[in-house]
Parts: sequence; C-alpha cells; structure tokens
Amino acid sequence: MSGFDGWLPQATRYDSPHFDARPGLVPADITLLVVHNISLPGGQFGGPHVSDLLTGRMDYNADPSFADLRGLKVSSHFFIRRDGRVMQYVSANDRAWHAGRSCFRGREKCNDFSIGVELEGSDVVAFEAAQYAALADLTVALKRHYPLTDIQGHEHIAPGRKTDPGPLFDWEYYQNLLKKEAMLVAASAELGLLIGLP
Repeated sequence: MSGFDGWLPQATRYDSPHFDARPGLVPADITLLVVHNISLPGGQFGGPHVSDLLTGRMDYNADPSFADLRGLKVSSHFFIRRDGRVMQYVSANDRAWHAGRSCFRGREKCNDFSIGVELEGSDVVAFEAAQYAALADLTVALKRHYPLTDIQGHEHIAPGRKTDPGPLFDWEYYQNLLKKEAMLVAASAELGLLIGLP
C-alpha cells in the first residue's frame, strides 16, 4: 500500500482545488466508500457542468438553476458518466469535500475517512449497466490500496439531509457484480501464483 499516490490510472484525471489533507492515517483510516448521484442541470446528462463544479470552474450564468450553487466548494474523488467513463478529481489519499455534514457508526465528518464516488444520474432515473460495471471495477481497484470495509449511500450517512443515490440505485445488483469481480481477482491471483507470474 505504501507509495501509492491515490490516482488510479484507469480514470481520466481532472484536478480539483477543493480538497485538503486527511486528518487520519493514510491508507489505514480510509474505510468507507460513499456513493452519490449528481446531474447538472438536474436530470440532464452528458454536459460539462458537473466537472466544472467539481473543479471550481462553474459558469453560474449557464442555467438559472445554478444560482444556488454560487460560491459552493465541493469535490468528489470520482465521477462515473452514464457510459461508464470514470473521471478522478482528487487523490484518494486526500480528503475530497463530498459528504458534508455526515455520520457513520457514530463517527462524524465522513469526508475524513471516506472515498466519494458520484454517479451521473438522479433519484428518479435508473442507472446504466455500464455505471454499475465501472463502479464495481473501481471498488475492487480501490480495495487493493485501501482497507475499505463499508459502502454506503450519501442518504445513509446524511439521512434527512440527502437522498442520493436514491431508490433506483440497485444495491443488490451492485453487490453481485462486486462478488463476481472479487472471484475474478482471486482466480487471477491464484493463476498467477500457480504459473509463477508476478
């Protein structure tokens, strides 16, 4: 785990200025993955506005609904587009500003010990198979570097304040994909051991 800079090579990198150092030990203290959804304007997909928000380049005049976002400094470690493309904005070693006021298992300030993943979507539109596949791949890749023990929605760590990823996120489907990915990784590792590959 030592020496990993927190940037995953399979993700397209866009640097956000909205992050700071984690207060705990890295990577030992990074145990939670938080799943979100986002679309800007709400319910519209494919535009540049989510990346613009996460990188601090938002044109607040581009849509009337953006007025409420003025001055907001937020980020996420990852953003998964509808087609499964993965973007990364903050090193997973650093603290992104995605969860806000939050608590998990009695521990507040989830940003301190979590990795945030935004899915392009909304509470009222089903997510794409490509997004689930990308999220499962990303989760497995992150588990190689961080001792992730829990995966929660934003709604679970900020109940009453947040609703994402929402009722249409299929947790069972995602968990089944994770199991398949884990079996493939284990099989690959065993095969590598048997034939002497690094």
